[in-house]
Amino acid sequence: MRVVALHVAPERHAAMEERAAIEVVAGRGVVGDRWWGTRHRHVSVQSVEALAAAAAELGRPVPPSATRRTVTVAGLDVPTDPGARLLVGPGDDGAQDGADGVLLEVVRVAAPCRVMETSMGPGGAVALRRRGGSILRALTSGTIRLGDRVTLL
Repeated sequence: MRVVALHVAPERHAAMEERAAIEVVAGRGVVGDRWWGTRHRHVSVQSVEALAAAAAELGRPVPPSATRRTVTVAGLDVPTDPGARLLVGPGDDGAQDGADGVLLEVVRVAAPCRVMETSMGPGGAVALRRRGGSILRALTSGTIRLGDRVTLL
């Protein structure tokens, strides 16, 4: 389970910008992202497997940036149950305090919105239903990089 794409948008409705790394601050979110400082919407996570299923339904590719999610992972069903935790970072020892990575906690499902109809085209929001990933809060600070390991705790 690895991070395969990272994106931020500096303001609402701005184009998503691809990044090799993002800086996450506990209780604040992703530095430079439109959701910085919100109460709980710190990081959004989706899987490439869910994007592939959405693409099959739509009949066209769904690039990670089109969904407007921050982190895209491979090899993991993104948890949707509130309170579930992910550790993202170079370590893989399952440390619960985030010492070896960024500790994230699921707040809610990331429901697709009407913006998906623009970014993905007609049918985008429907194709992402139950495939949109999750919204998580940052419990610890650190850097998330492409290729980082993702561990479900």
